Amino acid sequence: MDVEVRGQKGGQLHVSGDWADFDIDDWRELTEQNRGADLTVSVCTRKDGQWTQWRDFTIHVSTHPLDDYGLTYRRIAPGYEVGGYIGIYERDLHSFTERALLTEDDLPGRCFNCHTPNRTNPAQLTLQIRGEGGGTMVQQHDRQRWLNTKTDSTKAAGSYAYWHPEGRYCAYAVNSVHQAFFTGPDDRIEAYHTFSDVMVLDTQTDELLLSPLLQTDDLEIFPAFSPDGRWLYYSTSRPCRVPAEYERVKCSICRVEFRGADGANGAFGLQADTLVNADTLGLSATQARPSYDGRWLMYTVSQRSNFPVFQRDADLWLMDLQTLTARPLDEVNSPDTESFHNWSQDSRWFVFTSKRSDGMYAQLFLSSIDDQGRCTKPFLLPQRNPRKYYRELFYSFNVPDFTSQPVSFDVDEAQRQVESHQRVQVRVRSDK
Repeated sequence: MDVEVRGQKGGQLHVSGDWADFDIDDWRELTEQNRGADLTVSVCTRKDGQWTQWRDFTIHVSTHPLDDYGLTYRRIAPGYEVGGYIGIYERDLHSFTERALLTEDDLPGRCFNCHTPNRTNPAQLTLQIRGEGGGTMVQQHDRQRWLNTKTDSTKAAGSYAYWHPEGRYCAYAVNSVHQAFFTGPDDRIEAYHTFSDVMVLDTQTDELLLSPLLQTDDLEIFPAFSPDGRWLYYSTSRPCRVPAEYERVKCSICRVEFRGADGANGAFGLQADTLVNADTLGLSATQARPSYDGRWLMYTVSQRSNFPVFQRDADLWLMDLQTLTARPLDEVNSPDTESFHNWSQDSRWFVFTSKRSDGMYAQLFLSSIDDQGRCTKPFLLPQRNPRKYYRELFYSFNVPDFTSQPVSFDVDEAQRQVESHQRVQVRVRSDK
């Protein structure tokens, strides 16, 4: 191919080869020169000795730089077995450098996920290991602690985590996820939870904080703290006879007050507020993620389910927390699955997964957002060799999050801890 890029405010790049491999410094200079303007791209390709010139297209350059160091994500084959070759990776957004943090080679036969930093800061990190030697890892300032978060008062270990901004508390969902398979050609799989509660871990005392509002017969899932730490958002659905009644699973988004500072010692409010009502909407709303500046609440909406990554109609929605008005992000969504999303440190960018390319593989897309909540056209996470990453490597990218700095993670220590089977047993806090 032969590619030429011309800046609306000046500057030009030209490359030829098997793909458009621009010099990073030259590309950065061109985009900086054209901040807030457009780049026009002209592409010609040669196949079987014949050249074809394609219609020009434009790339808009955001006025907001993406200053976060990089992204973390899990790469996993889109199969349905337990385990398989999986890994958690870190990608430098200012280059094409990808680094493995934890892979199947390090912990054979284990499944690991739910790696969660505190508001893009990997100095506070938690993840869950499943299988033999499993447990909940809480890392604070490079020190790993491995916990057993299952107690006689909770039904399972913690997953789907989210840190309180002050860093002392971390919320987890407690659930059991299962799979069922369709026999027809339209849908492949339905994932569902047979139960789910939400709890908060006090990392200073190794105590679990429970609220009757978050431990009901309904299924509470996907916790997320507000940026000021005052509210704990979550999704909730009525119990159904799953998988038989899978179409009835519809989630609302609620929030409950949480007092974690000023000597409150982690106290919950006495009532829950509903922000998105599944009965009124007629749809299922999950994975609420507030922007770190407190302005927006982004979440996923689908016809059903509390596990939207397998729902083809799953779309991203945005709520203005100043007016509580919400809308689907039509400028971002596609006819296929959009799901797990997270915010950049300055809340000007967000990353999400989408299966728009082929309906099978979840890939990472980025978009910028302005003060009015308008989003730019999303673009696929760039790779130096896109054929290798998106056509030859059979992996889905999931659970993406921004990281403000390189992640410090001692793999050797993680191996020792997993093989030792020694866990700090948490306990439920008693208010008596």
